[in-house]
Amino acid sequence: MLLTTVNFAKSKSKSILVRMVSAAGSGYCFNAKRSRLREKLVLRKHDPKVNKHVLFFEKKKIRSI
Repeated sequence: MLLTTVNFAKSKSKSILVRMVSAAGSGYCFNAKRSRLREKLVLRKHDPKVNKHVLFFEKKKIRSI
């Protein structure tokens, strides 16, 4: 009996980890998970450096999850 290797294609993950950066310019950032098929995230959250709720924009993709 011959043993053969079968190469299966890797499936893409359904979600990715992205870095969210404050629009207030304070430099505060955090990581968030989003769907691969969704458009770029924009969230309104609390920025502790300016002590206000501000918009956070997706800056870059960190890795696939």
